[in-house]
Amino acid sequence: MKENSVRSWLLAARPKTLTTAVIPIGVGTAAAHAIHHQSCIVLSVFAFLSALFIQIGTNLINDAFDFKKGADTAARVGPQRVTQSGLLSEKSVWWGGIACFGISVLFALPLVWVGGWPIIWTGVLSLAAGYAYTGGPFPLAYLGLGDLFVIFFFGWVAVGGVYFLHTGTLDFPVWVAGLQVGLLATVLIAINNLRDSLTDLQANKLTLAVRFGPTFARVELTFLCLTPFVLGWYWMDYGLKWAFILPLAVFPLALFLLLNLYRFGPGVIYNRFLGQGALLHLGFGILLSLGLVLK
Repeated sequence: MKENSVRSWLLAARPKTLTTAVIPIGVGTAAAHAIHHQSCIVLSVFAFLSALFIQIGTNLINDAFDFKKGADTAARVGPQRVTQSGLLSEKSVWWGGIACFGISVLFALPLVWVGGWPIIWTGVLSLAAGYAYTGGPFPLAYLGLGDLFVIFFFGWVAVGGVYFLHTGTLDFPVWVAGLQVGLLATVLIAINNLRDSLTDLQANKLTLAVRFGPTFARVELTFLCLTPFVLGWYWMDYGLKWAFILPLAVFPLALFLLLNLYRFGPGVIYNRFLGQGALLHLGFGILLSLGLVLK
C-alpha cells in the first residue's frame, strides 16, 4: 500500500475517537443557548473544525510516539496502527500530526478574534497537551495521567471554551455538562488501556490499568459510565428536565457495555467495546444537547 494512501491516513485519524471532538462543541453551544439564549452557529463550526484537527493531530502524534517507544508492537491486539504496521512512516505520521495542529490554529483565528486572550491561552494549552499526551519529556499517557487529561480537555476545557465564546462568561451549569461529557470521553481511553495493559506494561507505559490492575480498571469504567447519568439530576433541579430525561435513552447501552467489560478479559473483542463506548459518548452528547435546548 502506498504511503500516501487515503485509507491509511483515515485509519491513522482513528474515526471512532473523533466523537470526543464533536460532542463538546454541541453541548457547549446548547448550554449557551439554554442559559443565556446566546449562540452563533458560525463560531460553533469553527470551534468544531479546530477541535477536530487537534484531536486528529493528537492521534497521529500518539501513533508515532507509541511505535517509537515500543508500546505498539506485533503483539498489539488493538485496532491497526499505521506506523507499527508499516502503512506510513514514523516521520510522515509525526509531521502529519504537526500539520493538523497548524490547521487547527487557522480555524481558531476567528475564535481568537471573538474570545480574545482566554481563547488564545486555551488553544495553546490544548495544543501543548495534545503533543505531551505521548510526547515530550513527561508524556501524560505514560505517567498514568491520560484519564485526567481527557476529562479536563475533552470535558471542561472544550465545553467551557465553546460556552465562553458564545456568552463571554462561565457559569456553574457548564462545569456539570463538561464533566458529564468528559467522563464519557474517558471511557474510550480506559477501554484502550485495559485492553493494552499487557503490552503497555512491557513498554513501561504506566496507565492506571497497568498501575492498579484490571479490577481497578473495570471499577473506573463503571464510575465513568454511570456518573454522567447521576449528574443528570442537576438539570432537574435547574429546571431543564429534558437534559436529564433524554440521555437516559442510552443508559441501557452503558449497562450493556459494562456487562461486556466484566464478562470478557482484555483482548481483540475490546475493539468492539471501544465502538460501543464511542456510540455511548455520541448518543449521550446528542441527547444532552437536545435536552438543553428543549424546555
